[in-house]
Amino acid sequence: MSKMLEGCGYRLSCWLSSPRPWHRPECRLEGGEVMAHLRPGDVLLVEGSSRLSAVIKYLTQSSWSHAALYIGHAAARRAGGDEAACFVEADLAEGVRLVGHNEYRGVPLRICRPVGLTAEEIETLIRFACERVGHRYDLRNIVDLGRYLLPLPPVPAPWRRRMLTLGSGDPTRAICSTLIAQAFQAVRYPILPIEALPRDEAVGRRRLWRRRHYSLFTPRDFDLSPYFQIVKPALQADFDPHRLRWLEADVTPAER
Repeated sequence: MSKMLEGCGYRLSCWLSSPRPWHRPECRLEGGEVMAHLRPGDVLLVEGSSRLSAVIKYLTQSSWSHAALYIGHAAARRAGGDEAACFVEADLAEGVRLVGHNEYRGVPLRICRPVGLTAEEIETLIRFACERVGHRYDLRNIVDLGRYLLPLPPVPAPWRRRMLTLGSGDPTRAICSTLIAQAFQAVRYPILPIEALPRDEAVGRRRLWRRRHYSLFTPRDFDLSPYFQIVKPALQADFDPHRLRWLEADVTPAER
């Protein structure tokens, strides 16, 4: 029975992960543009086009539906992958895996960079993610996966974040943003920490923080976080707006 449920879950996850052919992104970067400006430890946000991506965008009210961690070519080799497979991501059907930049070809991307981490902390962060390559989603929970086939109900905003939790909550069966959040929490790097009030006078007025549970993080949180720098490749190479050449005729609504 368990194997049958796993098989049904895998087929369902493949269907949910398949791209919708009518999805047309507004703005996208070529892989070479992105790769030239990535550093190990960067988080790459992706605007996906799958059926599940549409649900994540709705629940998070964001265009970012997926996240991957850039680990670099050397770490990819040490993790047993091809040198070009320098991203760690959690895929719904395949689980935590190593992929190359071609996996994100033709879709909008955003680079989010942590600031202030030492080389040793970056190494710990990357090692944490690489050690989880091969872990899988909890595909036995068919009810959780199947609910995404239903028409989307009007969901109050405070409930949307919690609705993204899949399966049993076993940390070895991670989703994309959960995996990356755990990696950053392993080196005590803030994403969206919760401020906690001091409980006694000895603490004084010093600000204290609590970590948000890793299962509550979504891809957009790395974009919203005040502790990640947004890196835009087009602005890194001496961008000059005066070099752009414009046509006088504007694009009309019928041409979109």
